[in-house]
Formats: sequence, C-alpha cells, structure tokens
Amino acid sequence: MAPNNLPDSDLIPTSLRRDDADSHLYRPGVGIVLFNSQGFVFVAERLDNPGAWQMPQGGIDEGEEPEIAVLREMEEEIGTRDARIVGTLNDWIYYDIPERTAQRLWDGKYKGQRQKWIALEFLGNDYDIDLEAFEHPEFSRWKWMPITHVLDDIVPFKRAVYEHVLKAFYPLAVEIARRHS
Repeated sequence: MAPNNLPDSDLIPTSLRRDDADSHLYRPGVGIVLFNSQGFVFVAERLDNPGAWQMPQGGIDEGEEPEIAVLREMEEEIGTRDARIVGTLNDWIYYDIPERTAQRLWDGKYKGQRQKWIALEFLGNDYDIDLEAFEHPEFSRWKWMPITHVLDDIVPFKRAVYEHVLKAFYPLAVEIARRHS
C-alpha cells in the first residue's frame, strides 16, 4: 500500500487552523498514528500526567523533513522505527496548550503546537516496543486500542485534534485490518 496524501484543508475545523502569520507561535512537530496489523492504534500513558493517554508526537528539528522526524520521534518515544508510512495529512493541524504548560515546556516561546500528522503501519512485534529505550522516557505504559476508543482518555485540549486525525485515518485502519485478516 503506497502512502496516501490526504488533502484536508476544507475538512479541518476552524479551531485547528491558523493564519500563516501566527505559525511562529506554534512549535512545529509530528503526530504519529501507529497502526498494528489489526488496525488498532498505539497509545501510551504519559509519565508526567498519569491517566492521560496520547499517541506519540514530537518536535521537528530545524531543517528536518516531517517524514524523517516521524521515524526519529517514534524511536525516541517507543524504542523502534519498525514501521512504514501509509498516510500523511497535507495540512498542519494547530492547537493551543494550557498557558501554564506552555510556560513550563517552552518558557512561553510557543502557545501551542502545529503538527504534521502521519500514519504508519507497525511492522515489528510488540516486544520491539521499549518505552525506556532512551534516557528520558515520556510514557509509563502502552496499549493497542481500537481507533473508535482512542478519544476515551485523551486530555481535553487535544480532543479536537484527535477527532479530526482519527476520522481522516479511519479508512487506513480498516484497510490494514482487512489485509491482515
């Protein structure tokens, strides 16, 4: 299955879009929707916020392409790069984070994140996943979840982002599960 570029400008809720003039206020990053062979989504519980589950995500380094950043971030956060890109949202998705969190994370330099969301199919085995592979782990535990249940434990300020992204990538979950059944 070749990667799908998914145009979504008209589908992005207004709350997740920003004027280009504002983009410097948002830290550039990638969001990772990692599917297993059942079409389930990888989610992990944050070490610094027990009970808050999320999909992996991380910053894009200066001059780094999102397709490179997504594999680097996946390895840094879950200990493996054993996946292939199967879809990318064309547009950046923006969200604000609570001001207190922005101060703690970035000394107020950013008010939120702008993310390029990328879907990947996991090619490894569950034992390849190692949340402590790098010096500063972000997650305490992880699980595979049906795509329809991912929103259940997501922090409120990310909910609109996740709703949009999961809806866009839902057909990929179905296709991956169908191919492996």
